[in-house]
Amino acid sequence: MLSIDLSGKRALVAGVSDDAGFGFAIAKALAEAGASVCLGSWPPALGIFTKLLERGKIEESLRLADGRRLEFERIYPLDAAFDTMAEVPAEILENKRYREQGDFTIQGLTDRLRQDFGERGLDLVVHSLANAPEVRSPLVDTSRQGYLAAVSVSAYSNIALVRSLAPLMREGGAFLSLTYMAGERVIPGYGGGMSSAKAALEADTRTLAFEAGRRWGVRVNAISAGPWASRAATAIGFIQMMITYTSANSPLPRAIEATDVGSTAAFLLSPLARAITGSVVYVDNGYHAMGMAVPEGA
Repeated sequence: MLSIDLSGKRALVAGVSDDAGFGFAIAKALAEAGASVCLGSWPPALGIFTKLLERGKIEESLRLADGRRLEFERIYPLDAAFDTMAEVPAEILENKRYREQGDFTIQGLTDRLRQDFGERGLDLVVHSLANAPEVRSPLVDTSRQGYLAAVSVSAYSNIALVRSLAPLMREGGAFLSLTYMAGERVIPGYGGGMSSAKAALEADTRTLAFEAGRRWGVRVNAISAGPWASRAATAIGFIQMMITYTSANSPLPRAIEATDVGSTAAFLLSPLARAITGSVVYVDNGYHAMGMAVPEGA
């Protein structure tokens, strides 16, 4: 029987702070396939997330198909807006949610992974990071600062993770990020520079696949998922409308589930996909293929 086997692999999923998003679903799928999973979590949300784990508030979400409980090997603080501590402004350094986290930058994450698992202790990295402080503003009204913040966290951080973590990877290493159709087509209301960030993320996926493939022998892919009502997505303000519309107008007329993305991620990160790199794989029930809305009743 052909199966996805990630036994002996160690994965880092960056951008998990609750059990509702694609990042958590991917972490769970990787664990189902046998991988050990570490997380990178945004410092302001890390305390809440760890309390949910400690108090058993998300036990149902942690249950794997075979009855095991999803256990995270490590949970690291990570603010992917910063490559090193020298870049962190004073107001963040003094913030109580950051103060006791140590080095929460990408360099800090890299150093901790090296210290915990050695020079070649990593196999898989998932970039599930996105933020746009002005996401509800039309692009034309977005400030330079807001635009650059969106691109920094949502796209450039993937470059920084590849550069920093690829040297820690064993043979067969793979990176995966999460994008959205707004990087290709207009999604009214998906503002603040997020559409630009997703376009950059997809372009970078192709270039990184070449550069990192030649330099370190790793693969780099992305998943373009349909809309999903994660806690982060509610910031957009009209996520349910997006889900309803795409469900009605997709070749498969249903909403996607987070497990759809998790399963695809497990495949793309596995040896079964060893010849796939530089690709954006759609997990959207085929919505990306449609050129017009489906007539009512069709």
